[in-house]
Amino acid sequence: MGNSKLVDYAIISPNKSSPRSHTIKKITIHHMAGNLTIEECGKMFARPDRQANSNYSVGTDGRVGMYVEEKDRSWCSSSPENDHQAITIEVANCTGAPEWRVSDAALEKLVELCTDICRRNNIKKLNFTGDTTGNLTMHKWFAATACPGPYLESKFPYIADEVNKRLSPAVPPADGWK
Repeated sequence: MGNSKLVDYAIISPNKSSPRSHTIKKITIHHMAGNLTIEECGKMFARPDRQANSNYSVGTDGRVGMYVEEKDRSWCSSSPENDHQAITIEVANCTGAPEWRVSDAALEKLVELCTDICRRNNIKKLNFTGDTTGNLTMHKWFAATACPGPYLESKFPYIADEVNKRLSPAVPPADGWK
């Protein structure tokens, strides 16, 4: 298991369940509903009164923060059952409502982080089904929220496709390598 080597900043939140009660088999993506740096997000999640956090975050600049180690369950999705099975990731927004866009740098690092999580946790394929039956899930499926926002929600098929391309071994052309 372990934690991602993509982490640029870590501050471990007291708001967690340790250890998680299930193996990691999902990724749940959230948006910050703001443009916090990974340090600002971490400081917010480090407050005991906050009672929330995520395993990781991705800033607008593409940097990665870690607040709950993967061996532990974050308090992120409003669903203990989901959070015990999922790595949760908050992504900073570069614009506000109604679209809640994320930067290209954040989206690219999110794909890289999801690929890393899948590799280390033996998730062979990231499956976005549009509901909770897949292993790429959204916060809004577990709580009355608009999270992850329309922009990031529209990118879920792309995220799954890109991660799966990176997880798949290269296949040589039918007529051999040229």
